[in-house]
Amino acid sequence: MNNPSVDVRQWIDSRPMTRYQWAILGLCFCIVTFDGFDAAIMGFIAPAILQEWTISKAAFGPIMAAAMIGLAAGALLSGPYSDRLGRRRVLLVSVATFGVFSLLSGLAQTPWQLAALRFLTGLGLGAAMPNCTTLLSEFVPARMRGFLVTLMFMGFGLGSAMGGFVSAWMLPHWGWASLLFLGGVLPLLLLPLLYWALPESVEFMVGKGEPAARIAKALRPMGGHFDSTSRFIAQGNQPQESEKRGVAGLFSSGYLRITLSLWGTYFMGLLVIYLLTGWLPTLIKDAGLPIERAAVITALFQLGGLAGILLVGYAMDRISPRAVIALAYVAGAACVLAIGLVSVDSVLLGPLVLLAGFCINGAQTGLNAYAPAQYPTLFRATGGSWMLGMGRFGGIAGSLLGGTLLSLGLPMNTVFAVLGVPAILAAIALASGPRSQARPSAISLGH
Repeated sequence: MNNPSVDVRQWIDSRPMTRYQWAILGLCFCIVTFDGFDAAIMGFIAPAILQEWTISKAAFGPIMAAAMIGLAAGALLSGPYSDRLGRRRVLLVSVATFGVFSLLSGLAQTPWQLAALRFLTGLGLGAAMPNCTTLLSEFVPARMRGFLVTLMFMGFGLGSAMGGFVSAWMLPHWGWASLLFLGGVLPLLLLPLLYWALPESVEFMVGKGEPAARIAKALRPMGGHFDSTSRFIAQGNQPQESEKRGVAGLFSSGYLRITLSLWGTYFMGLLVIYLLTGWLPTLIKDAGLPIERAAVITALFQLGGLAGILLVGYAMDRISPRAVIALAYVAGAACVLAIGLVSVDSVLLGPLVLLAGFCINGAQTGLNAYAPAQYPTLFRATGGSWMLGMGRFGGIAGSLLGGTLLSLGLPMNTVFAVLGVPAILAAIALASGPRSQARPSAISLGH
């Protein structure tokens, strides 16, 4: 006699959100918020460090680069471990890592000490975000996934903005080290709550062949009531080539085009974002506006992104997610090109920057919600984290490209014409990728 099967993916998708699932969203939101605070804090404290240590901006460059390299390495390393050991365990380690090394960064006495500690902090920061994305994606209904994952990513912007306000208050009183101490204390205070309340992914447990009694217990807070005859399966737990796992699975038959598509899209998107946010103030100032005005206009890019994140996530749950993201990139490219066609003193400059941020930041964050569903559970975290890790190199390229373009003395419209190209390429890369196909796996009670 066959035991009745429960597809945990379909079961979660068919039910309303429970308080338990909202609590998981809240915990992931907190992790991403502290991630955003710690990732942005160096920009706020850099002037104070330069003054206290009497070093040049060039000497400070390796400190900033070390954190970026750590972010990329953390994302690349964490995915395979998450697929092998579990999302929960890797998340706990990543939060502890960036908490401890942020604290130690406040004790640094030389630029090279600070660079090394910021690299280690970056390892934790880079690991946290993709694993939050994967865990939350596997716990929420598919019909709400786009909105809820992008809602979680709002925490990153909140944390970054919080860093500015807190810095303005703490720097005059306690100095730059106090901000790094705070960036370490906050996640470490959250860690006991995460250890107690953060669950392991049910889909991961099914894919790993965990005892069905444990899976039934994990589903109970979401309203699950299962008896001794229940069997659990989950769509997408087996890759098409079952012998391949981890990074090898990303290049297996049926997933290679998806992998390259996501990498290309994320790389191009971050290239545009880092180039704009890093060099737009200088570009506008060189065109004749005061630096205060340039800073305000650049801030509009981030402000537009907050609204774009929510709208793109909402639309992804109602229309084809891939089409929504691709169209947002195309619209963002159009806005960037339009910026180059108006003068710096035009009243249209601010609204166009706002719309560019709305579209490009919305598309980029939407891609984080889109990517996990493109891979089977057994290498889903690897797929998401490697996309973020490879995309970080786009951010590095954007920072370098901006300096090169400005050094050439190109006119503003030419610079923005160049900027529109990677946004278009991001849309093309995404549209060229196929959808993944996955097969279910099963486990029965007492297995």
